Amino acid sequence: MFNFIYNIPILSIVIFLPLIGAFTIFLLPNKNNSNLVKITALFFSFLTFIFSILIWINFDNNISEYQFVEKIKWFGNFNFYYHIGIDGISLFLVLLSTFLTPICVLASWNNIKVKIKEYMIAFLILETLIIGMFLCIDLLLFYIFFESVLIPMFLIIGIWGGSNRVYASFKFFLYTLLGSVLMLLAVIYIYQQSGTMDIRELQNHNFTDNSEYWLWLAFFASFAVKIPMWPFHTWLPDAHVEAPTAGSVILAGILLKMGGYGFIRFSLGIFPVASNFFSTYVIILSIIAIIYTSFVALAQKDIKKLIAYSSVAHMGIVTIGIFIFNQQGIEGAMIQMISHGIVSAALFLSVGVLYDRMHTREISFYGGIVKNMPKYAVFFMIFTLSSIGLPGTSGFIGEFLTILGAYKFNILVSIFAATGIILGAMYMLYLYKRIFFGKITNSKLEIITDLNFRETIILAPIIILIFWIGLYPNSFLDPMHAPLENIITNYENKIIS
Repeated sequence: MFNFIYNIPILSIVIFLPLIGAFTIFLLPNKNNSNLVKITALFFSFLTFIFSILIWINFDNNISEYQFVEKIKWFGNFNFYYHIGIDGISLFLVLLSTFLTPICVLASWNNIKVKIKEYMIAFLILETLIIGMFLCIDLLLFYIFFESVLIPMFLIIGIWGGSNRVYASFKFFLYTLLGSVLMLLAVIYIYQQSGTMDIRELQNHNFTDNSEYWLWLAFFASFAVKIPMWPFHTWLPDAHVEAPTAGSVILAGILLKMGGYGFIRFSLGIFPVASNFFSTYVIILSIIAIIYTSFVALAQKDIKKLIAYSSVAHMGIVTIGIFIFNQQGIEGAMIQMISHGIVSAALFLSVGVLYDRMHTREISFYGGIVKNMPKYAVFFMIFTLSSIGLPGTSGFIGEFLTILGAYKFNILVSIFAATGIILGAMYMLYLYKRIFFGKITNSKLEIITDLNFRETIILAPIIILIFWIGLYPNSFLDPMHAPLENIITNYENKIIS
């Protein structure tokens, strides 16, 4: 349709357009320009989203290989390249990133009061690094983007976060850094053994069983912390509670998906034998995460902490879907990641609406606000129902496919995975009841106001996406079929051999 994009480096444009926006903001004068800074950040982030939509429009669903590939020799005599491309696995994670960033800019419009210029620069740089990570074909380039994401996120939490922000930001950084060191050692070893950093070539490389197991564990150390899996999840509630609203949106909406993407692309794609060997342990950890963190969520007094623990439970369903090694399970995991990305983002944005008005996230503070905030109550109810997997919403598609794949794999695993839906309904509906229903007992809530125009504009597109995925999932599943089938076929061939 838009054939001109084949004649331009469209992927590089999508990667570096936010960086150009950050540099433009950097050049703006420092005095009395906060609105200009915000408008500039919104313009570049929205323009990036438009270009990513053009990629989707021109994407060929029948091709399993990378599309729109760009490859440039990077440095020296080594086989290191600036090598990027997009396939059905990375397509919607890129779209999710470009969709949520302008929403984050709008969400920060009035509640960031200090260092606005630096804040917007950090967000645009973060967008560049996230998109670059999802588009990398070169393993070293992937590692650089993957780890660089920590820096702007560390600053966003540590500078613009809550009262305990420094502790939360350092905990986030140190947890993720430990796994990253092991992953770097694995990347160096892979290059020494294979002589290439090309992810496609590495999928066909045969590592010795012993080395593959150790390499898998090194990558697992990094991905398990990022997703995060139990018991590596303890940094997440602290990071969410202290992060500004937009920081929580990016953290839950995109950064947690880095681990799931890594499991599919590298653990299954490059280390299938080791993935098969360790799959039982991953599934056990995932089941513990689903059940344990759901009960922990039920006991929370802070709305943000409850949603943070629910994220760990939802990611447990994702890791089960990935490590049962069938098409339904992995496609369910992908849809669950996308659904969780938009639904958790919407929930954190909704919490931000209350916090902007009342400056507290304590559940006990609220009650009966449906009388003064009917529009907000409807929006929050839709996000809640999608979170617990109501048919017709995005949450149902991911959970149904994952449980279906788990049933084909092992009926007991599917039963445990299904408990996540029951427990999720318990803590999310209980949260909704405590916030919205009953009588207003707190006099401060008598003056609380409903969603304004800016807040409605932020949340409405997410509702459209929730029902779009829930009612017409094939538009999201079709691009994934070919590359995921390719990974599963490669896995089966190596296991049999």
